[in-house]
Amino acid sequence: MPLRIALFGGSFNPPGIHHQRIAEALSQRFDVVLVVPCGPRGDKSATNLLPPVFRAAMADMAFATIPKVEIDLFDLEQQHFTRSHLLDARYASRGEVWHVVGVDLVKGGARGQSEIQRTWERGTELWQRARFVVLKRPGHRFDPADLPPHHELIELDVPGASSDIRQRLVRGEDVSAYVSSRPLAYIQRYGLYRSTIPSAAARGHLQNASWLLHADPRNPRAREWEPKFHEAMVEDAAKADFITVLGGDGAMLRSIREHWRLRLPFYGVNAGHLGFLMNSARSVFGAPFPPQDVIFRQLPMLYLELEDEHGAVRTAYGFNDAWLERSSSQSAWLEVSVNGVTRLKKLVSDGALVATAAGSTAYARSMGASPLLADTPAWLLVGSNVMEPVDWKSALLSIDTVIEMRSLDPTHRPLRAYVDGQDFGIVTRLRARISRAAAAEVIFNATHDMAEKIAAIQFRGTGITDEPT
Repeated sequence: MPLRIALFGGSFNPPGIHHQRIAEALSQRFDVVLVVPCGPRGDKSATNLLPPVFRAAMADMAFATIPKVEIDLFDLEQQHFTRSHLLDARYASRGEVWHVVGVDLVKGGARGQSEIQRTWERGTELWQRARFVVLKRPGHRFDPADLPPHHELIELDVPGASSDIRQRLVRGEDVSAYVSSRPLAYIQRYGLYRSTIPSAAARGHLQNASWLLHADPRNPRAREWEPKFHEAMVEDAAKADFITVLGGDGAMLRSIREHWRLRLPFYGVNAGHLGFLMNSARSVFGAPFPPQDVIFRQLPMLYLELEDEHGAVRTAYGFNDAWLERSSSQSAWLEVSVNGVTRLKKLVSDGALVATAAGSTAYARSMGASPLLADTPAWLLVGSNVMEPVDWKSALLSIDTVIEMRSLDPTHRPLRAYVDGQDFGIVTRLRARISRAAAAEVIFNATHDMAEKIAAIQFRGTGITDEPT
């Protein structure tokens, strides 16, 4: 028997409790529930109210813990609205696709006048061949003759509308009856829907919070400190408010890479050396834990496309950086394009790297680039041991820039790709931009924020060390 897949699309802007109840009801009837937040739509201006990364985070928070639910962020990542017939084709190989619609969309179907038939691309064709899950509220009257040829009718008492939630937020009203706790805390933290430009940083507290604990098993200090953080530790991500990471920046990178889709903030305790992404062990052990005065920073991630010598393209996300380096004794020859315009026709070097602002304190800094403050709306392109052009070292990039690096001689001068230190093998091309869907929240003690660490290395020149208690 093929899998029965309920395709639940919408703006989810924001996702309300009514959306979650629909997903829960669908999960009892279908093998998979695919939640697809739509990209920007010309007929729905509300889809452009927020940068898509905020909508992506809220969708993960609202739906990820519901059994059988998967969240597809493709539209938000590509900033594109995929039509229903294309979604039908995309998932057809997985099983039977059932489109979830409200009963209002099928009214007039018997006369060929439903909204699906009139306004959807290839709507008449879909009406005849596709499968529909039609949601009906109790007491809502409609003509059964209007139902599509292939349908299941589900009656659900789930009142609610995202537009009403947004209006209440604008008026400063309490929406806790309409939005579940995690998305609501996120909305309040960054002032979503109350400002045209949401903040990427916010002060807050962790009072009465619970956490998951990730301790670096290879770090002796982290293993030694682990028992000290067991008091409010939980094992279930659904019950956690944040993730405590014990170790160095490498441990933080691993934790972000493996768990960013949990959409829990990461609080690091430095058991390593520099610890740009971590909090001082001295400040943690010298005060109550969890701390009461912190800064949440939502830090963007990289979206990467890597093409190998056979033309196959893989996608990946990186928090710190991604780079190409020569994989032979010969220098790398790279063509570098910025937003489709060739800026470096032939970069002769050991390789080149792109880094987020958060990652600018790592490999990019060791290659000679100046570190950026975490909330700088920019990222970096840096050359490694550049021979040509002789006067080029690095470039500062705007947040919407797309970078492409292509090997000019993949046969004789092969290139190897790395993302946050992970080896992605031999590639011929790397395309990079700031992700529109992926980000990680990192928590810093308000008295020792990341900005202070960067100031320290620029003005003292001695780097950062951390002597744990």
